[in-house]
Amino acid sequence: MFAAVSLVSLLMSAGWPADAPAQDALKYPDFSGQWSRAETGPPRYDYTRSFPLGQQELLIPEYKAIHDASVADQAAGGQGLDPGARCIPMGMPRQMSGFYPFEFSYAPDRVNILFDFFSSTTRRIYIDGRDWPHDLDPTYTGYSIGRWVDEDGDGRFDVLEVETRDLKGPRILDSSGTPMHADNQTVIKERFYLDKADSNLLRDDITTIDHAFIRPWSSARIYRRNRQGVWLENECSDNGHVYFGKEDYFVSADGYLMPTKKDQQPPDLRYFEPARK
Repeated sequence: MFAAVSLVSLLMSAGWPADAPAQDALKYPDFSGQWSRAETGPPRYDYTRSFPLGQQELLIPEYKAIHDASVADQAAGGQGLDPGARCIPMGMPRQMSGFYPFEFSYAPDRVNILFDFFSSTTRRIYIDGRDWPHDLDPTYTGYSIGRWVDEDGDGRFDVLEVETRDLKGPRILDSSGTPMHADNQTVIKERFYLDKADSNLLRDDITTIDHAFIRPWSSARIYRRNRQGVWLENECSDNGHVYFGKEDYFVSADGYLMPTKKDQQPPDLRYFEPARK
C-alpha cells in the first residue's frame, strides 16, 4: 500500500493531473526523477558504432563526404557542423542524448519532457488521440504524437510510443557533425519503457528515418534515474564564439579576437577605417 501511495505522490509531483483518480495514475509507469545517460564516452546517436567515423556508416555518399569535412574542420580547430557555438538548438533526435539531464511532466493531453540545457527545447508529446496538424511551422524539436501501450495485458501501461515529425534544420546527430538531410523530412519513432531488471533505468529505442541514411537507423538509449537530482541553469549568452560569414573566431580572455584554426585569415573589415596610429 505504501508503494502505491508513493507512486501516486511521485506522479502528482511530476505534474500528473491533480483531479485524476489514484487508480488511473497507478496505470502508468513511474518516469519521475531526473534522467541522464547511462552510457560513457562521447555522446553519440549509435553507441554500437565508434566515434566519430563509425557514426557515418549508414550515411549516403553525399552526406558521408559532408561528415568527413566536419570532422576535418574540427581537427583543425573549427566547429565543423556543430551548431552549438551559434546557440542553435540541438533538435531531435540529438537532444535525447542524455548528456544533460531531463525530466517528465504530465498534463491531461500530453507528456512533456523538460531539459536542463539551453539548446534542448521542451518536448510536448500529445496523447489525446489527435491527428497530425496541417500547415504547421516546423521546429527543431518537431511535433510529437504518442500513445501508452499495455504490452503484457496486465492492465498497466508499460511503454510510451512516440512519433515525431515537422522538424526544421540544420540538425546533426552528434558533436562530430554527423549530418541529417537538408530536406528536413525526418521521421523519428521512439519507445520509452523502464528496464525490467532495474526500474531506475529508462530505455528509449529510437528509429530515425532520414534521406541522408541508406535505411532507417535504429539505436538504443539508456538513462539512469536520480530521484534528487540537482538542476543547474545553462544558457548561451557568452560562449566566446564570434562568426563572420562562415568563419568562426574566438574572443580571448583579454577581449581580443583570435583565430580558432591555424593560418586562419582575419575577418573582412572593409566597412571599418584603419586604426589611426
